[in-house]
Amino acid sequence: MCWADLLLLPAAPYRLAAFPFAALFHHLCATGHLSLTARYIFLLAGGCLLAGTAMGSYAVLLLIPAAGSVLVLLSVSPARAHTWVFALQMSWQTLCHLGLSRQELNLQDARPAITLSTIMLLTQKATSLGLDIHEGVVLLQQGQGLLQHVLPLCSYLLFFPALLGGPLCSFSRFRAQVESSEALPCRLRAVGQRCLCALALQGLRAGLVAGLAGRQGCAGLGCLPCLWAQALLLRLAYYMHWVLDEALLEAAGFRPEAGQGDLSLHDLWMLETTHRLAVFARTWNKSTSRWLRRLVFQRCPAQPLLATFAFSAWWHGLRPGQVFGFLCWAVMVEADYRIHPFLSAWATSQSVKLLYRGTTWVFTQLIVAYILVAVETESFSMLCLLWTSCNSTLPLSYGLTLMLLLLVKKPKQN
Repeated sequence: MCWADLLLLPAAPYRLAAFPFAALFHHLCATGHLSLTARYIFLLAGGCLLAGTAMGSYAVLLLIPAAGSVLVLLSVSPARAHTWVFALQMSWQTLCHLGLSRQELNLQDARPAITLSTIMLLTQKATSLGLDIHEGVVLLQQGQGLLQHVLPLCSYLLFFPALLGGPLCSFSRFRAQVESSEALPCRLRAVGQRCLCALALQGLRAGLVAGLAGRQGCAGLGCLPCLWAQALLLRLAYYMHWVLDEALLEAAGFRPEAGQGDLSLHDLWMLETTHRLAVFARTWNKSTSRWLRRLVFQRCPAQPLLATFAFSAWWHGLRPGQVFGFLCWAVMVEADYRIHPFLSAWATSQSVKLLYRGTTWVFTQLIVAYILVAVETESFSMLCLLWTSCNSTLPLSYGLTLMLLLLVKKPKQN
């Protein structure tokens, strides 16, 4: 793994450059200077301009599936919309992952990595819209003109505040918010709070980077704290991602529904304090978790948990570390569902409950660290080193415990 590139924010400068345009869009809407059609055009043109600036010639790889998805949605029946859009997006995204896999690792050129990340987000929006049309949540009015059909769909798939990041916003909410306007000061206050949060996270990350820089290596169980610190560095980078993404959406006037964003203060507290791996999995990147639950978990007739994590590995790119990490995550969550009811039944006194929660919190932190590092591992040789290290002790113990509890009645998965 290239730990020198742990910022994980190659698109951050482009996000920051989009803030003034997001604030301008919201101000023009609030003051009534933009008609409804002009709003859609502003968002779409801003998305195309941002894509061209951040991705260069690679932006074509984004525009092709976006145009293809709109064409499919307008040409097939609602009953088949989701199937066709899903097949188109995942086929194209897989080809892009295979074609840009080596270029993505080039630290001198961030455009392939930005392009792949944006295509993944496009897949989320396109398949979510396809499901909405399939389930009758969104109705495409056939009596409207071509412009009234195409413009909102293209704008939703490519609107610039959510082009480079999440959280996932439904088409219905997007359309409702484009048609409304609210006072700007409230938005600026929320944006300022999120930017201060991002600054605090950056301060923590910089301090952790400085602390790790002086380490000369580790051996045996002494590698566990190092693994945990590396994973914390990754988590802080992701937290910064999500805070900046939501701040940009706030600046443009697209406020997520309560509890529907990727990271609130409550979510941050939950992620860092929970002693349940299953709770961490549901809270981590919440909009993507909800999308996976709707797309795979609720629609899979057999082994929905394994299918969800396997699809997540496919969606992320199917590199060896991703396949291993997500399948390991599935096994750990399954073990979590079985182990905790067994342990909590023995924790009757207050002291035993504290011991149970404290110990399982440490286990959860270390397993999460192991999974995150595995997912971010870029080569098979590095993955083998991780697998054969002492860091695998706890995941293996969870796996063995799961095998011993297979005869126990499977608890309900949430």
